Amino acid sequence: MSRIPFVDGWSVGPKLGAFEARDDSTASVPVHLPHDALRDLPRSADSVQGVHSGYIPGGVFEYTKTFEAPAEWRDKTVRVEFEGVYRDATVFVNGDFAAHEANGYAAFVVDLDPFLRLGEVNTISVEARVHRDSRWYTGGGIYRPVHLLVDDPVHLALDGTLVVSRDIDDERAILEVSTRVENRTRYTATRRLTWTVTDDDGAIAATGTSPVTVLPGGDAVARVRLAVDSPRLWGPDSPHRYRVRALLDDGGTPTDETTTAHGIRRLQLDTRHGLRVNGVSVDLRGACIHHDNGPLGAVSIADAEDRRVRLLREAGFNAIRSAHNPASRALLEACDAHGMLVMDELTDVWTKSKTAFDSSIGFEERWRRDVAALVAKDANHPSVILYSIGNEILELATPHGATWSRRIAEEFRTLDPTRFVTNGINGIIANLGRMADAMAEAAASDPNTMMAGMGEQMARMNSSALVTESTEESAAVLDVVGFNYADSRYDLDAELFPNRVIVGSETFPDRIASLWSDVRRLPHVIGDFTWTGWDYIGEAGIGRVDYTDAEGYTPTGTAGPFPYLLAQCGDIDITGHRLPASYYREIAFGLRSEPVIAVHRPAHHGRPVAKTPWSWDDVVSSWTWDAPAGSPVTVDVYADADEVELLLDGEVVGRVTVGAPRALVARFETEYRPGALTAVASAGGAEVARTSLATAGRPLLSARAERDEIAADGIGYVEITIADDQGTLHCDRDRPVAVEVTGGELAGLGSARARTEESYGSSSATTFDGRVLAIVRAGSPGEIRVTATAEGFAPATAVIAVR
Repeated sequence: MSRIPFVDGWSVGPKLGAFEARDDSTASVPVHLPHDALRDLPRSADSVQGVHSGYIPGGVFEYTKTFEAPAEWRDKTVRVEFEGVYRDATVFVNGDFAAHEANGYAAFVVDLDPFLRLGEVNTISVEARVHRDSRWYTGGGIYRPVHLLVDDPVHLALDGTLVVSRDIDDERAILEVSTRVENRTRYTATRRLTWTVTDDDGAIAATGTSPVTVLPGGDAVARVRLAVDSPRLWGPDSPHRYRVRALLDDGGTPTDETTTAHGIRRLQLDTRHGLRVNGVSVDLRGACIHHDNGPLGAVSIADAEDRRVRLLREAGFNAIRSAHNPASRALLEACDAHGMLVMDELTDVWTKSKTAFDSSIGFEERWRRDVAALVAKDANHPSVILYSIGNEILELATPHGATWSRRIAEEFRTLDPTRFVTNGINGIIANLGRMADAMAEAAASDPNTMMAGMGEQMARMNSSALVTESTEESAAVLDVVGFNYADSRYDLDAELFPNRVIVGSETFPDRIASLWSDVRRLPHVIGDFTWTGWDYIGEAGIGRVDYTDAEGYTPTGTAGPFPYLLAQCGDIDITGHRLPASYYREIAFGLRSEPVIAVHRPAHHGRPVAKTPWSWDDVVSSWTWDAPAGSPVTVDVYADADEVELLLDGEVVGRVTVGAPRALVARFETEYRPGALTAVASAGGAEVARTSLATAGRPLLSARAERDEIAADGIGYVEITIADDQGTLHCDRDRPVAVEVTGGELAGLGSARARTEESYGSSSATTFDGRVLAIVRAGSPGEIRVTATAEGFAPATAVIAVR
């Protein structure tokens, strides 16, 4: 079986009524899939989706494509596979209804055979609806890849090969391989299946064969147990994979084949050793992430997903939580390749809604199909170790909610008993009806705002007898109990529930030092997932820092006022740039000895601020500021040390004990003067490590491609900066940059500025802290040239070869 890309020749426009005709304002425009129909819509403060989507509106969209159906397809089976359409996808072929899929994250297949006009041009159309159906930015339309499947009537089923390795030792691993064959003919068919396991160098590691007979209109599963000698295991530090080829033949003539990647690995879980992968205890250094890809919008493209996973891995994370929806295939493939462990999440709601038109509508009828779709997608990915059945489910603390917990958990175990089941439990959210009326009223409109103001009271409530008793049954059905913002339960549950394994499924970013100490101290706590590892569109301003003396300032809780677009709470910003919080976390993880200098913006020195629990300080790792010499400035140094000495051009500024205002931080009050700022960390009286920041020289506009070469169907990233000739950025000289692309297409352009009215679909953008990111899509082999221009600077060009 081969998936043929079905991504060109599409157009999209607003869905019209049956008696409406298109005009210039509603005309369809050509697009290349995957495509996000929401990203470039005009934003406004009164957008019906509001702060949840970053003030980007929803809509109803219609995609259309015409294609030839050659006469030779008469003896074939023809289908189209959609990896994801957000949301409520309705598919028509030649004007006739063909399929409907309500779940915006589930892959589905449309059988074209009943509708095709062979030897003619055919039309397929897909409708998608987005309207107040999520608490974050979902994007809209056909945002994941589409494939055409043209097969013999007797063929290998889509995702029909499953490889499981349970019996593993140093001598050999037994691969249990099952392959499903489908028969669309009117006759019984007998075929032969041959399986071949190869290593990454092409060497054959095992083979097997079996005949399989399939009755008309049915399917049959063929199985084999294959021994791989001296197996190379898949793990976080050595993500080795084998390839399992299934070949179907008819009397010696090959008729279909598929290749499935497989990582051989052992998972163990208990309260003594925590999580073990291949016998080695692993603490999950986790990042929650949403599914959008920054300036690209909510599209899943293999190169973008691979880049995100690679950068998260380089920042010290070894696990991600796909919040609060199933991950894309491309993301899981990247996690397999980079050794990133995955918690894949089913949904944000069950039967009780959080927004007006969310997926709680119809959940009781659809949930088994949703679980099956997630498992079918994940089953062959060694990176997936945890299935999460939900996030902060409202009904979880009731008897009926516990029944749903058990029902969904058992469905996962029935379909895939090889992985562990968890759930992101928030005991406060689950008990809103039993908490104080004031808290319930606040949470009804915005649960995040409620949580932002509660502090220590929230910790006490999460460890209360009410939460303990009301969530016990829902927690008991899980292999790993996920707690959102409930680290106050870690020690308590070791006493109350000695067999309970816990993961911090969602935690506040500024508490990582104490949270990670808990993970290291308590064997039954297997990891921590921060909110969030990577910034995202929507939940706008949830992690912002407000200066409360600003004219017209009005407190708005976690809801950032228009024109906030981004959440502004990631360790890594929307462009892929690591922020000071990321380096602080790396130090807290024990992965970094070099200190980090984080400078509070001198222009705001001394101003009062308001933050949320998801905020970091408004700091930048820079000593280049448009501020007069002698301006007061606050400098933080992050270090795993006893003391830090700060020097400016070799002169001692001060020496401060580490630990204030928070763990691993030394804070200095000094004055800004251009030069070289150096931090020296010491422990036990001896220097541990040092780091420096230098003031930038003459500013230049530069453009640098992350990779000099990309594939013809790939995308490339170009960082455009205002910096000196050594690459040191000018943070206070931001200005609009225009970008022109030849030999390819500008797919997205934007900066990390959270509060902006600029569009990622524009050809110009204003730098933020000296940088902006251009993303280009390759066409045919050749060369892409990306030229940036800005007033007062010479143009800058980056060149990418397309192979």
